[in-house]
Amino acid sequence: MRILIVGGGVLGTLHAWQAVERGHDVVQLEREPEARGASVRNFGLVWVGGRAPGVELRTALRARRLWERIGERVPALGFRANGSLTVARTEAELAVAAEAAEAAEAGTERGYRLLDAAETKKLNPALQGDFRGALWCERDAAVEPRTAQPALREELAKTGRYAWRPGREVCHLTGTGVVDDRGERHDGDLVLFCTGAWTGGLVRELAGEPPVRKVRLQMAQTEPLAEKLTTSVADGDSFRYYPAYRGEALDALEKSQPQTETARAHRMQLLLVQRLDGSLTIGDTHEYDEPFAFDVTEDPYDHLESVAGALLGHPLPRIRRRWAGVYAQTTDPGRIVHRARVAGNAWLVTGPGGRGMTCAPAIAEDTAEELDL
Repeated sequence: MRILIVGGGVLGTLHAWQAVERGHDVVQLEREPEARGASVRNFGLVWVGGRAPGVELRTALRARRLWERIGERVPALGFRANGSLTVARTEAELAVAAEAAEAAEAGTERGYRLLDAAETKKLNPALQGDFRGALWCERDAAVEPRTAQPALREELAKTGRYAWRPGREVCHLTGTGVVDDRGERHDGDLVLFCTGAWTGGLVRELAGEPPVRKVRLQMAQTEPLAEKLTTSVADGDSFRYYPAYRGEALDALEKSQPQTETARAHRMQLLLVQRLDGSLTIGDTHEYDEPFAFDVTEDPYDHLESVAGALLGHPLPRIRRRWAGVYAQTTDPGRIVHRARVAGNAWLVTGPGGRGMTCAPAIAEDTAEELDL
């Protein structure tokens, strides 16, 4: 088949990967010169540990295996199986970690292990702050979000069955393909719209109002850290935002240890990932009410720097860039992504939310299976 993919982010690119792997010809169109949305404005985390039991966890584990295989072929992806530490600074946070570590699937599927402070510092010597322990998740990994899409496209182009067409906004869907804003026709047997948080224009015309909501995040990147951060790092507030940690201990934490005013107002957690150049990506906030502000707010960055510095035992390197990103998150209960036919020859796949970088390879595989590609 000849497959047209609309959207140059990680979800669209992994759909292109699946299609080419299955023997199809692919043309991928992107309205910007390069992907600029949530696919590059994220942490590059392949985050298995916090996923909900059941379908979500199984999807994340399958995606983790796929990422590793792809990373072996595409070194520039920057895949590394570095695991993660969710660090507990209080007894209430440590109780949540302990409860998670004792869950039925904790060791066999998630690779959880409860560590005390000394074990945590031995595993990640860059963490020299004052804390009680951490939840180690062996299954977590990371990739480089700023280089992932170009690296994957370069590998796809080697097959001779893939073409990248940036700077083209798709305006019309026809019975035999699409027409872009330059008036150029792109013919294909199947069109996959993987447009992320962009749900206006032709997507709205075809799909109406899909069951997704938009979420805005603030993040930052520092100068290189002198030490190597051997794992990804999260703080105890992260327990509040991931379904894997729901239970009695989390209920007790939320009653006895409310978030600071800034963290609560901006629905914050700390995620800390070291890039291959030594710099740190830190975040994040969560904003759900549109219209979103066009600028970033400083108080959350002050909070993130304070918490990260407390875990490291010294101030962070200087922040050299700040940004905000917006992703689309499905509102269908129990669904990982919104996938629906919008015309006889076209499907919309969007809404993985904060699971996009983690789950994209498995979501693309599921699309291929559902559409019998």
